[in-house]
Amino acid sequence: MSVRRLYAVGRFLAVCLVLAGPPAGAQVVTLAEPIAVADDMAAVFQKGSQLERERRWAEALTHYEDALRQHPERTELQQRVTISRAHYEVCRRYNDPSFAGAISALSERDALAIYDEVLLKVQSHFVQEPKWNRLVTSGLVSVQVAVTEPLFVSKHLPALSADRLGALQADVQKLVAGRTVADRKQAAELVQLVAGTLNARFGLPPQAAIMEFVGGAAAALDEYSSFLTGGQMDELFSQIEGNFVGLGVELKTEKTGLVIVSVIPGGPAAQGGIKPGDTIVAVDGKSIGEASPDALADMLRGPEGTEVVVTMHSSRSSPENLRLTRRRVEIPSVEQVKIVDPRYGVGYFKLTSFQKTTSRDVDAALWKLHELGMRQLIIDLRGNPGGLLKAAVDVADKFVYDGMIVATRGRSPREDFDHRGEVAGTWRVPLVVLIDHDSASASEILAGAIRDHRRGTVVGQTSYGKGSVQGIFPLAASNVGVRLTTAKWYTPSGQAISGAGIKPDVAVALNANSHAAATQVLKPATNANSASESGLDNRSVAALSPAAAEKDAILEAALQVARSQTSSRRTQP
Repeated sequence: MSVRRLYAVGRFLAVCLVLAGPPAGAQVVTLAEPIAVADDMAAVFQKGSQLERERRWAEALTHYEDALRQHPERTELQQRVTISRAHYEVCRRYNDPSFAGAISALSERDALAIYDEVLLKVQSHFVQEPKWNRLVTSGLVSVQVAVTEPLFVSKHLPALSADRLGALQADVQKLVAGRTVADRKQAAELVQLVAGTLNARFGLPPQAAIMEFVGGAAAALDEYSSFLTGGQMDELFSQIEGNFVGLGVELKTEKTGLVIVSVIPGGPAAQGGIKPGDTIVAVDGKSIGEASPDALADMLRGPEGTEVVVTMHSSRSSPENLRLTRRRVEIPSVEQVKIVDPRYGVGYFKLTSFQKTTSRDVDAALWKLHELGMRQLIIDLRGNPGGLLKAAVDVADKFVYDGMIVATRGRSPREDFDHRGEVAGTWRVPLVVLIDHDSASASEILAGAIRDHRRGTVVGQTSYGKGSVQGIFPLAASNVGVRLTTAKWYTPSGQAISGAGIKPDVAVALNANSHAAATQVLKPATNANSASESGLDNRSVAALSPAAAEKDAILEAALQVARSQTSSRRTQP
């Protein structure tokens, strides 16, 4: 899923570059090889193997996940997803200074306490009954992958030869394979045995092996559950709170450096003149040739009030050094608040995430648009990866008159809850909601409530299909945590959207030339705010011109719907 995740410095695409070549002959867990088959999968595996050889694990993982969504029957794709994710998680852990420092201080007993606590959280809170064998086997894969990663090997096994690394992989396979694990006690006992054996035979610190079993156990549950280092928890809570200490930029890592995707207004980066499209090529004098992009991104972090020197490259000027002071930056969840069509009074805002401040931000946007003469509203959820369940419910409640907004159901009855709207404070402005393939989770809750209540028209593309709720559980044993799927959620009509997504009332399909046509694909809604009473029917909506499609096909289709709604109301008796 190519959804941006705004971390503490805004990093959303991690790359684990080779610091030294992986030990020859040490890989029982192998990189993908190009597959010479005459079908549409050949290109998928060729691109994937290239990303793996370059050790661009985040991109490889996204690539295989996207392909798997299109071809869920291909087991080899699922295997590549599993392996790519294991590499990605190892790299993230060992690129995180909080984890690299903590693991050196951990004892074997501490690590076992973390593993046991994670298994207890899984047993108590995960949405499905855990399969203990699968959790242990996933830890086995994580250990095998870790000893192919230079960051792990250089820290824990720097003197071990390639042959010995290969032998370690084979031994851990023999120790785990064929064992029956019926409960978490047996899982913990087996992991302790494996860790002790690998330490005795190869000198691998037992806590390092155990922590790979911790990460593997969480990753085995589903694609949304994961182990969280201290640094990752800080980033996650920063997203939830809507603020963080940093420079105020969203980055993506590339081989050439850290490319600026967006700049938060009023932050240190914005005040320093940094623009989207600029590239950070060095941090505090350390260039991209001396450190991986991921390491450079980590160097941007630091305590509030401290300074960092970044070397910027842009098309506007030659490389220059900027001295910036880290400070707390508010992350806006509502952007581009404006009237996009004054004649028809069409208001617009883009909702980028759902965090603690989102309800307040939406209120401010609505009153601003009201003062500007808004008569109808477009809410843009494209590219919104979601966020807090409560924030999504609060926003939906501003527009849904009453009734169910979303229902959650878990393995435990305490996860079962019906979230309902209230009549008080409801905005009655006609709505159009924009979604695309990257609208996920909380975005889908809002779009689903608007659609099911016939409260507005949903325009765009079928959404991602993430119909589950995650909880964040800090661990008592150490400054780490785990993210677990605790429930599934259902739209007001009872629809479970996992893997299916929210289907728009008006679909916008882009062809190879980037032109678009809008076509109503679902049964029209049945009130005055709906497509059916706005002059639209089951036939094609007027095709968008190439010029309009090049601008923003989905927004142009939404404007057609909004204008039709206004015209329809004017002609009604």
